[in-house]
Amino acid sequence: MIKAVYPGTFDPVTNGHLDILTRAAELFDEVIVAIADDNNKETLFTSAERLALLQTEAAGNPKIKVMVFSGLTVEFARRQGARALIRGLRAMSDYEYELQLAMMNKKFAPEIETVFLMAQVEYSFVSSSAIKWASSLRGRIEDFVPAQVERALREKYRLS
Repeated sequence: MIKAVYPGTFDPVTNGHLDILTRAAELFDEVIVAIADDNNKETLFTSAERLALLQTEAAGNPKIKVMVFSGLTVEFARRQGARALIRGLRAMSDYEYELQLAMMNKKFAPEIETVFLMAQVEYSFVSSSAIKWASSLRGRIEDFVPAQVERALREKYRLS
C-alpha cells in the first residue's frame, strides 16, 4: 500500500484543495490530509473546525483520511508510513516556495518524495486567503468552496 500525505493549513478548504485531493486519491492507495496545527499562520478556523470541514468533504472516499498534526511534515509522514507528500501548484510563484520546501524535506527524509499536482485552470487563482478576504466583504464565494465552508465563513464573519 502506497500512502501519501497532503499537508496544509486548509484555512479554509477550497474546491482547489479538494480537486488536488481527489486526483491524489486516484494515484495513491491512501491519502492522509494533514492539517497543520502549529504553523506560522494566524488561522481563522481552529484545527478542530478545519478537521470537521475536511472530514465532511472526504467522507465519501474510503482512500482518504483526515488528521491534525504538529511538528515537521516529513516526520508526520514518516510516522504514518507515507512515501510521498502531495503539493498543489497554482502558479510559478508557488513553485519557487514549494521547491524550497521539497528540497528541505528531501534532506530531512530522503525516502519521501514530493509530488506536485497542478491546479485545474478554474482553481489556479483561488487561495484560502483570497476566499477569506472576499467572504469578509460579502463577496460571492460559492464557486470556490463547498457549501458547508461558505456557511462556516459567513458564520465566522457574522454575514447571515
